[in-house]
Amino acid sequence: MSVTRTGTGVQAVDRAISVLEILAREGDGGVSEVATELGVHKSTAFRLLNALERRGLVEQSQDRGRYRLGFGVVRLAGAVSGGLEITRRGRPVCERLAGELGETVNIAVAQARYAVNLDQVGGGCADWVGLLTPLHATSSGKVLLAHRTARRRAELMSRDMRRFTRNTITTGHQLAEHLETVQRRGYAVTVEEYEVGLNAVAAPVRDPEGNVFAALSASGPAHRLTETVLHERATTLIDGADEISDRLGFPG
Repeated sequence: MSVTRTGTGVQAVDRAISVLEILAREGDGGVSEVATELGVHKSTAFRLLNALERRGLVEQSQDRGRYRLGFGVVRLAGAVSGGLEITRRGRPVCERLAGELGETVNIAVAQARYAVNLDQVGGGCADWVGLLTPLHATSSGKVLLAHRTARRRAELMSRDMRRFTRNTITTGHQLAEHLETVQRRGYAVTVEEYEVGLNAVAAPVRDPEGNVFAALSASGPAHRLTETVLHERATTLIDGADEISDRLGFPG
């Protein structure tokens, strides 16, 4: 009997984590959508969402019946990211850049098919800490994807790439050409590709062996951070990313 209970408990934990991943990926979701993704009955999905809501890990949006990640996830993510070496070493650089550029500055790393934001300075944009964002539609994601192995890039680009705006790159061929430009320039930009009205520029951060494992980005409203301005700010982001790399032990 104890084995059965343990197995059931593990399954419930696994499903709860899956719910959080679904909401992180989609932004929000209803009970029916979550149930379909999990392959469970709606009553089971509702119980999972209700339990997560009680702990503050999910919350109902203004459109009742739809759920999104709650601030409890941000607190957990902050506890983890606060202890990571890159956030400790990178925070002074992020604070300086946020003040210098007047924009929101983030540090992100790759996690499976997503970029996860570990730290953020500046409040001009929504709080992205702990959230999974698509590699193909964000400046940090493009930097991280551009420096994956050719095999890994091909594997990721063989999957369906969701369209978020009319500017989102959604074909493997188009993305491959774009990533070549990212590698050549040494930075990536997004022009209203993930959210309408939001632009960003990002540069690679390297570990002591020279591998790109993180991205430093600056994002802001499209009317202020225009495409021209993005390219003008790229050098500043590259210098900042290089400084973080140096702080982490990359000889340069």
